[in-house]
Amino acid sequence: MTSIFTKIIQGDIPCHRVAENDKAIAFLDIRPLARGHCLVVPKREVDKLFDLPEADYLALWSLCKQVAQAVETCMPCNRVGVAVLGFEVPHAHVHLVPMRSEEDLNFSNPKMVFTQEEFAAIASKITLAITH
Repeated sequence: MTSIFTKIIQGDIPCHRVAENDKAIAFLDIRPLARGHCLVVPKREVDKLFDLPEADYLALWSLCKQVAQAVETCMPCNRVGVAVLGFEVPHAHVHLVPMRSEEDLNFSNPKMVFTQEEFAAIASKITLAITH
């Protein structure tokens, strides 16, 4: 069965994309822990991160670095936390979460709610930071 992330990659479901390369895509999490919380997802549908072919794995982490650096420059945070969970969607993905403290990376914390306009503005700010 096709994952929700594959449907996003194929354009069947909209997202607030911030960046992509030939092997991975980065977009805003729709249930974010913080303003600027991004998901970086391989375009190849693989359930477990370490099952990715080497080229896909390296391209995924290269995009993670690029997005995390942009998020850190344009979102209020002390650093960008990284989490790989994978229980909620059977498609490997990396969470990049702007953090002020360790508690900010607790997935049982309440999720933030933004309007589509707010999501679009956040995505635009991150994308701009990547391209400059």
